[in-house]
Amino acid sequence: MRLRRWGTALTLLLAVTASPAGAPAGAAAASPGRTARPGAPQPLARLFDNTAVSDNSRPGATDFDGAGHSLSAQDLAAAGWSPGSVLTLDGARLGRPRTAAGQPDNVRADGQAVAVRGRGDALAFLVAGTGGTAGGTGTVRYRDGSRSSYELTAPDWRSGPLTTKAVALPHLNGAGGQSAGPVRLYAVAVPLRPGREVASVVLPGASRSAGALHVFAVAVRDTARGRTGSWAASTAGYRAVGPWTDRTLRLVVHSGAGGPGARIRIANTFAAAPVEIAAASIAVRGTGAAAKHAPVPLTFGRGRAGVRVPAGAEAFSDPAAFTVPPGTDLLVSLHLPGTVTAAPVHQEAAQLSYLSAAGSGDRTGDAGGAAYPETMSSWPFLTGVDVRGGPGSVVALGDSITDGVKSTSGANHRWPDVLAARFQAQHTLPRYGVLNHGISANRIVTDRYQGDGVSADTGGVSARNRLERDVLAQPGARTVVVFEGINDVRWGTSAEEVVAGLRALARRAHERGLRVVVATVAPCEGYPDCTAAVETRRQAVNAAVRADAGAAFDATLDFDAVLRDPAHPGRMLPGYDSGDHLHPGDAGLRALGEAVDLRALVPGRG
Repeated sequence: MRLRRWGTALTLLLAVTASPAGAPAGAAAASPGRTARPGAPQPLARLFDNTAVSDNSRPGATDFDGAGHSLSAQDLAAAGWSPGSVLTLDGARLGRPRTAAGQPDNVRADGQAVAVRGRGDALAFLVAGTGGTAGGTGTVRYRDGSRSSYELTAPDWRSGPLTTKAVALPHLNGAGGQSAGPVRLYAVAVPLRPGREVASVVLPGASRSAGALHVFAVAVRDTARGRTGSWAASTAGYRAVGPWTDRTLRLVVHSGAGGPGARIRIANTFAAAPVEIAAASIAVRGTGAAAKHAPVPLTFGRGRAGVRVPAGAEAFSDPAAFTVPPGTDLLVSLHLPGTVTAAPVHQEAAQLSYLSAAGSGDRTGDAGGAAYPETMSSWPFLTGVDVRGGPGSVVALGDSITDGVKSTSGANHRWPDVLAARFQAQHTLPRYGVLNHGISANRIVTDRYQGDGVSADTGGVSARNRLERDVLAQPGARTVVVFEGINDVRWGTSAEEVVAGLRALARRAHERGLRVVVATVAPCEGYPDCTAAVETRRQAVNAAVRADAGAAFDATLDFDAVLRDPAHPGRMLPGYDSGDHLHPGDAGLRALGEAVDLRALVPGRG
């Protein structure tokens, strides 16, 4: 079967049934407010009782929300979400139904039993609410006879947040024709019991008081416990570029953990249209844009040279016959055959990468660097490199200090780089990879970038809104180190809100089995907006973190104590200061990386 070839992570949409006799295409099979008694589990598509997608030629023929509105089939196709397409969203392989516009393509959750198989860390759903935010409690049944409950919430398809949507579409179809959107679909993951094989899933029951929960797809997500992250970066925004036409990006990244079977992750986060990658390669860097040896071609989807990444989705390459050396610069080259006018980027790379000339075509196989006359200081599209095997990864979730702002460009002096080198240099503890998910200007509680559309703001969505993508879905994640809060307190967020945000992050990470380590907020007196009120809020956050004593967090790191001047505790030590009084320089970042007790990052040791 095709699904068996795709693997157990995809459990989707094999058959379509018509609506009940005499019922309109969008009608629900069960009455709102009455939970259906689950029968024998069935493939999700056999349970479809509602239609969400209409053709633009008949925009009023479909009723998704009970008010005659629907999604545009043409908008979905333009985003790369064609019928039957398989999309990787936050590490889970989900797919659109293989149904034509105007045919049932989702189920209104009301206690139905769905056949789902596989082992993993989470159960992923493609969902939307109508009539408001929708959700409820469902049940996972495991092959060993045990069960667990889960809470599933789907934001409203018209008013839900753009910061967490899987895709946003520009139009709303209805009886009066087409009107301006956006409308949204969401990918939502809920935890599974570790090590147990899922047999089926019972959807939440319907509610009289809340909106209807619509489920389009469901799958078990396996975040590759058999893989270790070597390098990573977060998508910080969606920026205008170029335009780039028929060019090759040669991106320079620095490995942490080494290992065989290298694989890359390409993300089209926040985008409105798919991106074509015609070819890709990986190599150890020589000098500049030149490779030390001939680049190794990468393939996708079991042997294809390129990949089309839908809007909002990501793609993983096939594991390559390439061994990543630890602590080494790599070249990842991506050929963009079409014209790209905007791209998801990690803006503050602290590293120069390279770009071939316009119209120069596929230069991914070039060992030399002559074809790459231009440089860039951001990382577009590429968000990860991982390797087969290994013990797993530590994820550093942070802001500009974690991102390495003010460190020496190209020197890999960020504090997570120091931490990664320390893990690789020892043999007593697991030799974890360290994944840097710092974003300059990022906050815990509020969003800088609003999650949709081309924008010059590259401060990212908030830590709480990117936790799933940047931490929980990372390959082999074992521990998260949270070092954020200075931007929140500088821009008016109360200490109570920051601490509540940190505790909420910890709860969600603990639900997925991660160890949670939180660092105190570093001093910033002398920076223009670091006022006395900011210092009061910073000290209050730090007092709460220090007093936690293992209640919400598994361990704490006193980064404030590492960096502060003992004679003037609101300021950074002059020898650690980059000169702006907010960001440590190379010496300060090294002090942070060396101050961490590696044992505090290992689950089961503290």
